[in-house]
Amino acid sequence: MSEELVQSTKESSQPSVPPPREGWKKGGRMLSVLLSVNVLLLACTLISSGAFNKVAVYDTDVFALLTAMMLLTTSWILFYLFRTSRRPDAVPYLDSHAGPIWLQGGLVLFGVCTLIMDVFKTGYYSSFFECQSAIKILHPIIQAVFVIVQTYFLWVSAKDCIHAHLDLTRCGLMFTLATNLSIWMAAVVDESVHQAHSYSGNSSHARLTSDAERAGEACPCNTTFCQIFERGYFYLYPFNIEYSLFASTIVYVMWKNVGRLIGPSHGHGHGHGHGHTPTPASLFRETFFIGPVLGLFMFVVGLGVFIIYEVQETRGIHKALVLYYSFNVVCLGLMTLVSLGGSIIYRFDQRAMDHHKNPTRTVDVALLMGAALGQYAISYYSIVAVVVRTPRDLMGGLNLAYSLLMIAQHTFQNVFIIESLHRGPPAIQGNPPNEPVHGLTYANQDALQTLPACPPTPRLVGSTPAEPQEAVSIFPAPQRNWRSKCLKDISLFLLLCNVILWIMPAFGARPHFNNNLELDFYGYSLWAAIVNICLPFGIFYRMHAVSSLLEVYVLS
Repeated sequence: MSEELVQSTKESSQPSVPPPREGWKKGGRMLSVLLSVNVLLLACTLISSGAFNKVAVYDTDVFALLTAMMLLTTSWILFYLFRTSRRPDAVPYLDSHAGPIWLQGGLVLFGVCTLIMDVFKTGYYSSFFECQSAIKILHPIIQAVFVIVQTYFLWVSAKDCIHAHLDLTRCGLMFTLATNLSIWMAAVVDESVHQAHSYSGNSSHARLTSDAERAGEACPCNTTFCQIFERGYFYLYPFNIEYSLFASTIVYVMWKNVGRLIGPSHGHGHGHGHGHTPTPASLFRETFFIGPVLGLFMFVVGLGVFIIYEVQETRGIHKALVLYYSFNVVCLGLMTLVSLGGSIIYRFDQRAMDHHKNPTRTVDVALLMGAALGQYAISYYSIVAVVVRTPRDLMGGLNLAYSLLMIAQHTFQNVFIIESLHRGPPAIQGNPPNEPVHGLTYANQDALQTLPACPPTPRLVGSTPAEPQEAVSIFPAPQRNWRSKCLKDISLFLLLCNVILWIMPAFGARPHFNNNLELDFYGYSLWAAIVNICLPFGIFYRMHAVSSLLEVYVLS
């Protein structure tokens, strides 16, 4: 800690020098983007073609392509870890905004669940290996190795602003991004078609997820262990989907940071790396407890509603749908009001807006806005079907209220989150006389000049003071006022509500196929295509909103 103080003090005592100009990097970026787009289009073509029985593209073709992509990506990651990042001056800067601990923690959690899913898939395909291609057993094994290597790579290198092997690194990162998106699409297609088949009962919609049906009676899954493995890895698909998207987000930020040069003034913006990381003991500290308690109550009630919905899915579905829609109407209504209240509180906030360049925040905002489009689309299709359809009944009214509140909730929550992410750090209130200033360490310039100099190390962007007189914040602990407490309550309430609204659709709640309103209006083929394309984005929106709201909590 003393060496860091010495380094930061010496840097602050020197006159600010403008950073060197960045080299022209559009050529390298264009090359890497073209590579990833072509690879991703090839993967998407095979995956979407293999979704239908009448097309002569088999699951082995898809598995072979994904396995080859994961092997190439793993090879490049190992090259980066052992060659590129170890070159002298390869990492002159570390972006403190990139790779926040909660995003990396979520990546590890979903990665562990993906490894468990790979174990189930290996056991499932091994149950009838006599009539299976070897690639089906090899694919989950290679994926497990890929997940382990990539998770370690993103854990240790997420903040790197690499300045070695620029074009190769850009292409490698974009290829890694294309690999993760291809795995995400394959998982989404498998999970969505499996869900649609379970509702329709039409075998023409079945895909390579049910090998017993594709191969007829040649590969039956009759044993108890085989059926357990099959059900197990389908229940774990949501974690694999979220892992791929979390990894894609971190990889894209790393790609934006390749060859990036950052001046000393960059560090004054706050972002992912600023503020303390909340622990379970301090998560509810300095709140009014209204938000956490109400959020936990909604979470528990929602979990009960989800269990009832799943149990009564085959019998008494009308009552289950009424209960499901009623809970969602109440939950979405409260979330809308709370988000609107948070935006009103910001109208009285004196903090300045943070306009510093922050690739991570830019990606967060783009993902929030883009992922919300999926739920917007489903809601507007539902609104048209309910309004035009006659006669109107209780189910139609609940569906209409649900769709309208879904649009309003996404809109106001996005406004609240985006405004929170662009706010400056909380102002430190002046302490009364004779009270120590907690959380601040003031450096004595004369005393520090006599200490030995520290060796050069990669500089963490965000740790350089703006002026020599500015205090170095070691344990930031500004005074919390009622606005800060309200914002923390709001962020925790929205966080818990988004978690339960992620669990419901991610683990099988599909009221879109049970209420028959949209099915009768659009027909099964069109409505199934709309839901299967748009719903995965809505599911991802919930989990990404959880990550953003946790940062809002820290920044409040």
